[in-house]
Amino acid sequence: MKTKMIIVFFLLGMLSALSAQDKLITKTGHLWFFSHAPLEDIEAHSHQAAAIIVTAKGTIAVMVPIMSFEFKKTLMQEHFNENYMQSAKYPKATFTGAINNLSAINLTKNGIYKTTVEGDLTIHNVTNHVKVDGTVDVKDGKFHIQAKFNVLLKDYNIIVESRFSNNISPTIDINVDLNF
Repeated sequence: MKTKMIIVFFLLGMLSALSAQDKLITKTGHLWFFSHAPLEDIEAHSHQAAAIIVTAKGTIAVMVPIMSFEFKKTLMQEHFNENYMQSAKYPKATFTGAINNLSAINLTKNGIYKTTVEGDLTIHNVTNHVKVDGTVDVKDGKFHIQAKFNVLLKDYNIIVESRFSNNISPTIDINVDLNF
């Protein structure tokens, strides 16, 4: 009887470990954006992006709290949250999608693999379908994902007053850096 219980607990532990390996999770992903306009450049960083990849299916979900973006100038951060992103009303940005070429990525072999992720990006309570190229760097069982893409502010109903059109670009560069 005691042996059977030990075997059952051992098997449960093994199943739990296997299911944990099917998911890659981070809570400290680095996302940042950059706006280049005639009068100024604006950059902000967040190190609070949460992401999960279900490796068996190739699905990915990413969430970043809008208020977690930090700017060099406090006033820019305040305007970003209150006037443009309305962070109290729309507190997060999300992406849910899938890795298109998961079969081409060997999760057990060190290497850098090019990939494409496709899915729905929601910012400011507006969802658009996006397709993003990036890389997956597999090294000693750790995974590092990087991607860069652009968004148009108008596609997410983010309005910039005409008097600030030389300060904020209508196209924003988004950078993603996730370590699992």
